[in-house]
Amino acid sequence: MTVDPATNVDVVVIGAGQAGLSAAYHLRRRGFAPYRDFVVLDADRAPGGAWAHRSPSLRMATVNGFHDLPDFELPAPDPTAPAREVVPGYFAAYEARQALPVVRPARVTAVRDSGERLLVESTAGRWATRALINATGTWTRPFLPHYPGHFAGRQLHYADYRGPAEFAGKRVVVVGGGASAIQLLSELGEVAETIWVTRRQPEFREGPFTPEAGRAAVALVEQRVARGLPVRSVVSVTGLGPSVALRRAEELGVLGRRPMFDRLTERGVAWGEVEEPVDAIIWATGFRPEVGHLAPLGLREPGGGIRMAGTQAAADPRVHLVGYGPSASTIGANRAGRAAVNGIVRLLGVPEPALLP
Repeated sequence: MTVDPATNVDVVVIGAGQAGLSAAYHLRRRGFAPYRDFVVLDADRAPGGAWAHRSPSLRMATVNGFHDLPDFELPAPDPTAPAREVVPGYFAAYEARQALPVVRPARVTAVRDSGERLLVESTAGRWATRALINATGTWTRPFLPHYPGHFAGRQLHYADYRGPAEFAGKRVVVVGGGASAIQLLSELGEVAETIWVTRRQPEFREGPFTPEAGRAAVALVEQRVARGLPVRSVVSVTGLGPSVALRRAEELGVLGRRPMFDRLTERGVAWGEVEEPVDAIIWATGFRPEVGHLAPLGLREPGGGIRMAGTQAAADPRVHLVGYGPSASTIGANRAGRAAVNGIVRLLGVPEPALLP
């Protein structure tokens, strides 16, 4: 059996979402030549990252915060335009404007230690790299918790939700206490009877989200990844802030939260002996980081997470994770992309070139 030879580069970026594009931008600004010195491997066939897979019903007016990529402002969109069209179009324009070396479709199957370099294996070939920026996000790993019992109706994760029309006239349980659950309630409440359940009492944040509050929330998540514990999202520690979706859900009167049910039944869900018949359950229960391809490197700690020092994996200084833990937001991804590139420049001993125009 013959194996295709690996292409040598200085840096491989895995993922072309917000974090990956930000990292690629900063690599180019620091003098790394596209394709010769670095590449971006993206599993999708077209630009857009996770945004390309969002529900068609998610409009720009109800997007829960979006920050521009470096050095290119998102043109003011129509608030009623689908986010899954606007953001991928913006990402495509960004890739072209910055002349970024995105290879797609290129799904990375494994990253291995081959001595001085890391060997990146993908469906589009192999690259031997001196450093790696992992920006694979979480969208491809929806989390579905296990509850005892069996439900004969329809169950789906938020990742598979495609709008409220198919649930018209139904009774629907929405599980989860984050922004995704609020979006679901604000849409389903127009056409269906909803039951909202969460494990913990939701925390509603009044007023603007200040920079100080943001830094405090990020610090809490950083403490977990620094200890090698499983990642919690920044949103999980900030509470639910004011939004278009939240206001609409309030108007519809669908925020009457119930505690988590005990079990599933054939016809619905149950708390003790009290059963609620329902037609569907939508799990807005979040996502987990997509890092399975890094398993050969043995980065995970006994606590289950990857211990981090900033964006750097503590177990291997050649590996940086962006869009992971405290940087799992659009503004956090931008900052993490820059920080990862700064770390790689120091690691590789790259001289400081004049910045590209």
